Amino acid sequence: MKKPTLLVGAGALTLLVVAVGLSLRPGSDPVAAQQPAPAVSPEQSGPAVARLGNQHIDLTELKSVLASLPAETREQLRGNRGALETWLRSRLAQKAVLEQADAQGWRQRPEVEQQTRAATEQIVFRDYMLSVSQVPADYPSAAELQQAYDSGKAQWVTPPMYRVSQIFLAVDGPQSVDAVRRQAQELSRKAQAAPADFAALAAQYSQDPGTAQQGGDSGLQPLQQLVPQVREVVSRLKVGAVSDAVQSAAGFHVLKLTAQQPARTATLDELRERLTQALRAQRQEQIAKAYLEGMLNTATLSIDGAQLNTVLE
Repeated sequence: MKKPTLLVGAGALTLLVVAVGLSLRPGSDPVAAQQPAPAVSPEQSGPAVARLGNQHIDLTELKSVLASLPAETREQLRGNRGALETWLRSRLAQKAVLEQADAQGWRQRPEVEQQTRAATEQIVFRDYMLSVSQVPADYPSAAELQQAYDSGKAQWVTPPMYRVSQIFLAVDGPQSVDAVRRQAQELSRKAQAAPADFAALAAQYSQDPGTAQQGGDSGLQPLQQLVPQVREVVSRLKVGAVSDAVQSAAGFHVLKLTAQQPARTATLDELRERLTQALRAQRQEQIAKAYLEGMLNTATLSIDGAQLNTVLE
């Protein structure tokens, strides 16, 4: 059965990128949580959460991974059991591969040792640079934050938002299309005759588990996050109106537009946390760059052009 979704992508609309042009830091995506967790001594380990042969993941390791994530990402992952189980499977597989590699002395191979040294240098460099590029705790000030908000105000506009409820009926194969279409058309007629009954009909008939128990409500979304067939119909609906049956690649949708919000400019209060984080990240990058440039000025720099040419030839 194809995924019974009303949306193109998962999750609610994210605010536009801040004016300073900084992207989200690594680890902001739940999928990026698939990283090796810190080693834990046996006496620290707790009950196993998952096992694969000789390998296991205990509570302490899992908690360490969650604690290393940004708060927003951590909460998203806590509410996404599928992503969490995917990480558990990937981590167990990784441990099993490492066990096999260690049994064959893979860590002692010259090329692996060389890469290990290079990776260690990068870790030391990164952590040390973080220590010498700390941003003052009071940065940015209220005035600096206001200035950054004002300078990028054109980018804080959120698009019109639509709150849509749906009754979704899945199509299992070509042979079931006509039957499912007739059922969707009948549900559409019932809902159009009594729009107030839409939530009850969705709870009874909708095959989208993500929205059925909420009376079909999918929350506020921009049109861009709706599948094309649904997007076209929703854009023409009036608040409170119910659509005819709409066919998509996954099945049939009966749609009700329950609310609509016009485009607006996000307030400074709404953007304060993200804008502050972006400004602090930008300032830290500036401090680190200045520190590196200062290192180059502490002694005479010389480059042997002849030797360099022998490498490039």
